[in-house]
Amino acid sequence: MTCSSRHPQFFYTTAPLPCPYLPDRLERKVVTDLAGVDAEALHERLSRSGFRRSHTIAYAPVCNGCNACVPIRIPVSRFQPGRTQRRIMKLNSDIKGCEMPARATTDQYVLFRKYQAARHADGDMAGMSFSDYRSMVEDTPIDTFVVEFRTPDDHLTGVSLVDRLGDGFSAVYSFYDPAAATRSPGSFAIMWLIERARMQQLPYVYLGYWIARSNKMSYKSNFRPAEILSRGMWRVLDTAEP
Repeated sequence: MTCSSRHPQFFYTTAPLPCPYLPDRLERKVVTDLAGVDAEALHERLSRSGFRRSHTIAYAPVCNGCNACVPIRIPVSRFQPGRTQRRIMKLNSDIKGCEMPARATTDQYVLFRKYQAARHADGDMAGMSFSDYRSMVEDTPIDTFVVEFRTPDDHLTGVSLVDRLGDGFSAVYSFYDPAAATRSPGSFAIMWLIERARMQQLPYVYLGYWIARSNKMSYKSNFRPAEILSRGMWRVLDTAEP
């Protein structure tokens, strides 16, 4: 008789809360802890099944009567930037992305506050303290890193928090200087991550949830070809879809 040290994995459903992306909707999530020696392997499996990570939990939407949140990822080897994306890369040719350990800094937090005030002033994250921000960055049971985007004079213009998976990168959260919005820094950060995955021969970049009816989340479908998780299987996002 052999004994296993693996503990059962428990999943919980959250109470309904107002949806941050679609008006007059309520969101519910199924969540589970990422802990112990199996945290990395569990995170790998759940990421491929459409879950996302926040701090030390993994979550996925389970909203009654709504399936607007669609997991989306970019197959790195097949991605080719379009005309607009090539223009964005050229516009940001002076910006250098540097991979850093998952450690919060004051410089990052100041930029984070500016971004929240300009883009999400009524959101839950707008009131986050430095301690809250540090928890978001550093409370991770898996391999996580930060990408800092800086100008030649070392001005911080953007930050991406990224999880490293066996089959690619998962973009957890990104923010940028609102004054640099004309450079499309969010799209640039995604393309930087795609190129970094290509260099490391990683097949996918996971972008979280694509929500076609949300202006905040619909932009993710601009990165084609893309794959979405539908009925338990990853399939190519049809070019006719919005």
